[in-house]
Amino acid sequence: MDLTPVVVSARRTPIGTAGHAYKSLTAEHLAAPVIAAVAGDLKGRPVDDVVLGNCMGPGGNVARVSALAAGLGHEVPGVTVDRQCGSGLAAILLAGQAVRAGEADLVIAGGVESASAAPLRTFRGASKPYERAPFTPEGSPDPDMGPAAEALAAAKGVDRERQDAYACRSHARALAARAAGRFTDESVPVAGRTDDQRPRPLRAASLARLPAAFVPGGTVTAGNSSPNSDGAAAVALVPEGLRDGMPGLRLLAGAVAGCDPELPGWGPVPAIRRVLARTGVAMESIAVVEIVEAFAAQVLAVTDALGLDPLGADDERVCPGGGALALGHPWGATGAVVVTRLFGGLVRAAAPKGTLGLAAAAVGGGMGVAALFEVV
Repeated sequence: MDLTPVVVSARRTPIGTAGHAYKSLTAEHLAAPVIAAVAGDLKGRPVDDVVLGNCMGPGGNVARVSALAAGLGHEVPGVTVDRQCGSGLAAILLAGQAVRAGEADLVIAGGVESASAAPLRTFRGASKPYERAPFTPEGSPDPDMGPAAEALAAAKGVDRERQDAYACRSHARALAARAAGRFTDESVPVAGRTDDQRPRPLRAASLARLPAAFVPGGTVTAGNSSPNSDGAAAVALVPEGLRDGMPGLRLLAGAVAGCDPELPGWGPVPAIRRVLARTGVAMESIAVVEIVEAFAAQVLAVTDALGLDPLGADDERVCPGGGALALGHPWGATGAVVVTRLFGGLVRAAAPKGTLGLAAAAVGGGMGVAALFEVV
């Protein structure tokens, strides 16, 4: 039997800004409706495992708690993975490995994050909670993501004007996709919400007036950065031999790569290059590239390195329905959100068989994760 993993269902919640739409919902309340919807798409097939990415949750194996909350039954296990902002995509790659190895016939994988309900953590004896866990060992570079995006913009020559233009583009793309109904079939309503909370019309002149958010005199602002967000996304992976004619995305290859921790936003570049080298696929052959838009500076530095121009010739290829700048950035889920967007933009849109799509995310601590898919 052909054990090549295929994504045959992909769903997500509408994404809420932290402290707003889902401020009272813990992670399992976001993940459970999406898991249940994906399981329902498979018409009662038994689920072998649930793999969820999560960064800031309460511990206690969020995937298992969410699987139980989704009503999958006591016999369905779960495992939670943490690769920071790449967690949702890393979870999908891990599920794909289980399918490819012949150890599972159906795995639900994705990610979830509730920035609103994330617990505060304190080291014993400390006077106050810490803001985040370290990404690197003591004494090594460990910048917060905003200053790191600023450093990447400076290192790679990404100016303020391009960053603001890209942010405007992301919101405009998301609003157009929503108006055209392209989010409808992938979205699972949660707490009465059916639409993403954040996308709104932006004007370059308004963005230009915003001050630098992280470094005095810098180029990274609140307007060209993604917000902290709440949301969940999940996909179902089955082997090709058990696909039973369902349309989907064949997982051709995935890769995780490390990079300089001082410039973590660079991580997608080596990860994508590794995927392309393994498959022999040229970037020119890929129809859609979905990159987690943590910061406009980071996306543009990556696309520049890959020979892509999302503000010009590749406007229809890179994040064509907007990205995290517009939709929001729920850390543990966001890597699965981009796969869900690929599924919507290729499979639900009836792209021709053989069409290629790429998903990628940068990861705190200096990593990148990427995956290449093919329409079947």
